[in-house]
Amino acid sequence: MRPFLPRNTVRARQLRNEATPAERLLWRYLSRSQLGVKFSRQMPVGPYFADFLCRELALVVELDGWSHQVRVEYDAARNRWMAAHGLRVMRFSNEAVMRELEGVVTAIREEVAVIRRRQDGPPRCD
Repeated sequence: MRPFLPRNTVRARQLRNEATPAERLLWRYLSRSQLGVKFSRQMPVGPYFADFLCRELALVVELDGWSHQVRVEYDAARNRWMAAHGLRVMRFSNEAVMRELEGVVTAIREEVAVIRRRQDGPPRCD
C-alpha cells in the first residue's frame, strides 16, 4: 500500500477561486467529461499545481499568462519534473484561449484521442 501523502488542497481551492477568465472559459469545455475524459482543476501534482489534469491519461493542460514570460526557467523545470513523472503537458496562452477557443479545444481533443489510441495498442488479429 502506498503511503498517504498530504496534498495542499487549501492552496488548490484558492487557485480555483482565483481562476483567470481564460481558465474559467476553458473549464466550460473540459468539465463534466465533455471531451470523453475527466479533467480536474488546479490539482496538486508533486510540488506543483496543474491548471487542468486528466489522471486517466496523465495529461496536464497549462494556461500561460504574462507572468510565464518572466518565469521561463521555472516553467522548464516544471515541465521536466512532470515529464519525468510520466505526465504529458500541453501549454496554451491565455490569449489563445480567449481568441481561438475552438482551436485550443480541438488540439486537446486530438491529444486525448492520440493518447487513447496508444493505450489501446495496435489492432488485434484474433
